[in-house]
This record gives sequence, C-alpha cells and structure tokens, in this order.
Amino acid sequence: MVARPRITHVIYDLDGLLLDTESINEAVNRAIADRYGCAYDPAVRGRIAGRDAHTSSAILVEWLGLPISPEEMLQQRRSLVAQWQPVAKPMPGAVELTYHLHRSGVPQAIATSSSRGPFGWKAAPHRDWFRLFHCTVLSDDPGVRQAKPAPDLFREAARRLGADPRHCLVFEDAPAGIEAARAAGMSVIAIPDPALERSSVAQADAILPSLQAFEPADWGLPARVPAAVC
Repeated sequence: MVARPRITHVIYDLDGLLLDTESINEAVNRAIADRYGCAYDPAVRGRIAGRDAHTSSAILVEWLGLPISPEEMLQQRRSLVAQWQPVAKPMPGAVELTYHLHRSGVPQAIATSSSRGPFGWKAAPHRDWFRLFHCTVLSDDPGVRQAKPAPDLFREAARRLGADPRHCLVFEDAPAGIEAARAAGMSVIAIPDPALERSSVAQADAILPSLQAFEPADWGLPARVPAAVC
C-alpha cells in the first residue's frame, strides 16, 4: 500500500459539496428549458458539475437545444435566482466536519468555480459558519486565470493558506474539480452526486457517500470525538 501524504490543510469545493446548490441550479435550468418548450435532460448535470457559470451556460444551451446564446442563458439564470432568493442548505455532515477541524486547529479553505456575485447569495445565510474558513477563492479572483478543471483555484488556495500542495486534502463532488485537484498536486476525496457514474470520479484517492462518512484519523487528522452516551 502506498503511504498517504501528511495532511495539514483541507480545501473544499462549494456547490454540491458544502452547500446543496445543485437542486436549485436544476430547478432554474428546468424553468428556462420550459420557457422555450425544450425537454430538460437530467444527464446534463454531469456535464456542468464543477464548471464555471459561463462554461456551464454554453453546455446547457447546446445540450438542451435552447434558441438563445450562452450569455442570454447566464443572464436568465441569474435573474431567476434573484427573483426566487433561494437558500442553499448545508450538505450532510458539512457543518459538523468543518467545525471539528476548526476546533482542532486545521486550516481550511473554499475553492469554488462560483464568481463573486453568485457566491454572495449562497454564502449570505451562512456567514457565521463561513467565518471558519481561512480563505475563499473564487473563479473571478485576480489570482485565478482559468476555472476548473485547470488547477488555478486550488493552487491559489494553497498559496493563501501558506500550504504545500502535497499536504492539502481536497473534497470535491465533480469530475472537473477532481481533475483540477490532481493537477494541483493534491490528494482528493470524491463525494459525487448519486446521478454521476462512479467511473467519472475514479481519479480520486477515495470515494465516499457524504462528508459524514469521512474519518479524519484515516488521513492523519484529529479524530472526531464520539458523542457522549447518556
């Protein structure tokens, strides 16, 4: 068995990993497809997962056969989100794990394909929680030239954390993010959407059903404290 690298820092994707934004995104995309009488194909989720907004809008237009430009698609998506004002709930185990690592002194960061505007509405209901993270790297930050699957987001997160990429552990739900973490020289655990084929995340060092299933001690991180038995 190949020895795992010593992990000192943890980096998380945002959409579909820390926050359940995928159900919101799918509802928005379905609504736009309905406007133009186009059938919504759930398989497109696997194509756009982890991609930046511009890339995913272009994929949606082509995949669904929408009679609009990618830029119009993007504007309509943003308009619907502004109207609906949805609240993205934490994914199972996300709050518990991040608080545990924070209490244990493990530096953590978010590296997301979201740009500043969309990140704002996603993060607004969770300000106290998001203060746990040492930094958040967005797709339109100055230090990021290319979005996932390029490694820029993760390399910038490591730079801000003052971390050696070899000692960073990434949590990702999408193939593009796994590829990006690998390219950045980091270890990566996949927690994929159930709709994704497991073969699409096979590059990951491990595949788990949720953050609840992650055992920090397996990666040399402080073990979770068992709940007290009354």
